[in-house]
Amino acid sequence: METNLLFLALLPGIIIIIFIFRKDKVEHEPWSLIFKLLLFGAISCIPAMILETFISGFDPGFQPGSVGYAIFTAFAVAALCEEFCKYILLRIGSWRNKNFDYRFDGIVYGVAVAVGFALLENVLYVMDGGLYVALMRGVLAVPLHAFCGVFMGVYYGAAKRYAIEGNHSKSRSETLKALFVPFMIHGIYDSLAFMETYGTTIALLAFVLFMYIVAVKRVNKYSNEDWSAGFYRQQLSDLSIDDKI
Repeated sequence: METNLLFLALLPGIIIIIFIFRKDKVEHEPWSLIFKLLLFGAISCIPAMILETFISGFDPGFQPGSVGYAIFTAFAVAALCEEFCKYILLRIGSWRNKNFDYRFDGIVYGVAVAVGFALLENVLYVMDGGLYVALMRGVLAVPLHAFCGVFMGVYYGAAKRYAIEGNHSKSRSETLKALFVPFMIHGIYDSLAFMETYGTTIALLAFVLFMYIVAVKRVNKYSNEDWSAGFYRQQLSDLSIDDKI
């Protein structure tokens, strides 16, 4: 039974990674790099949990179960800490990598880190909660992290391109988007999930369906355009000191 639960916990993330890998049509990223970023994503759970514990210690005065409490927990605790830590590990694990030479690579890397985070989180939840938790998280929570990874990767790739072109203000702007957009997606999802009313449950399902459509369309768009969007074939020494961080 535990083996079956472990398989179910891992399956959604595996499917997502294979889907994204197959969409990388110009030049597949090495599996060694993808596995490294999956590991980095899992590792990002550790600082995220520490930050979440720290921020949770601040009492905003909201009653548990209230709308204010749900929004505070969703945005200030979960979304902020998790997306920030995922981005830091994404940056450490791929910014200077020689394989980062096409725009779609940013999406591959962003999703890999996000799925690595989601897989470890999912295993912990599923092994404790059982089959129902595995099924619900498989279609909701794990894809949520992947949605965030897609949009983080879109803006992360743009930030790298502008950095190489020497437009550092635009690179910083895209970096902020790589943090802010996933933060908003994650925060909205968790806010609806934490409220646990009939209306918010319907809204949550509608939001997830909407994000499925938007994320897949964005992946397809960038995948189809990637033939003409290679831009990184150069040495790391061409980057400024600031861009190597």
